[in-house]
Amino acid sequence: MVGLILLGIVAGILGSLFGVGGGIIYIPVLTIMFGLSATEAAAISLIGIIATSAGASAYYAEKGVASVRIGLYLELGTAVGAIAGAFLAAYIQDWILMVIFSLFLFVNAGRMILSKGRDCETKDPESAEFTYTDLKTGEIHGYDLEHKTAGTALCVIAGAYSSMTGVGGGVIKVPVMNNLMGVPMKAATATSSYMIGITAFSGAVVYLITGSVLLDYAAFVAIGSFVGMIVGTRISRMFDTASMKKYFSIVLIASSISMLLKAGGIL
Repeated sequence: MVGLILLGIVAGILGSLFGVGGGIIYIPVLTIMFGLSATEAAAISLIGIIATSAGASAYYAEKGVASVRIGLYLELGTAVGAIAGAFLAAYIQDWILMVIFSLFLFVNAGRMILSKGRDCETKDPESAEFTYTDLKTGEIHGYDLEHKTAGTALCVIAGAYSSMTGVGGGVIKVPVMNNLMGVPMKAATATSSYMIGITAFSGAVVYLITGSVLLDYAAFVAIGSFVGMIVGTRISRMFDTASMKKYFSIVLIASSISMLLKAGGIL
């Protein structure tokens, strides 16, 4: 099962860097290369996401990048959506899940590309509602949370989407926080790393109850994910906002294309 550990390491690195948990890597690889169904892949992916989030969230919170307050606020809706989505996944065909997954990734990638590396406006930390520390520069920035109701509603959808596809919901949460709610990109990805663990746990419990988790696969993926998380969080300070958005978009588009090819029976 060396392949599963390596998969976990790669997904853990990307997941901890971009706040997506690594599900955008797990799902295509587990379905295309390991031949698992979309439901089985989603269940294993959620386990890997929990392993990644456990360490990444602690690191980013300690360094002052993630906002625990925002994470808990938005998770109220996300957890509800995650539980509902895990039950719905049992009644939806695999190819439909793959198409849903791909379309969401394309939309989110487009929004990141159109932003051209711009980030949210920051304020004086003394007068701002929230603050975060830029790991690359060491500077402390302030920002306010906008459109709270709309953001929470979209996080309910993110939760359902997370459980149905196994991606942790970060591919929706990061753009929602950054593009709609005014959270700077680095703070958004770090906060998402904290949130996705709670979301993934909510969905994973349902999959465990229904017997959809292949425990041997999940164990090796979790080990690799934790190792990848350690590497990813340590190199996160090397990226600036423009780079993070560019690479985030590339990862989303590549994963979306691979899933569309799988849904169409080409791969």
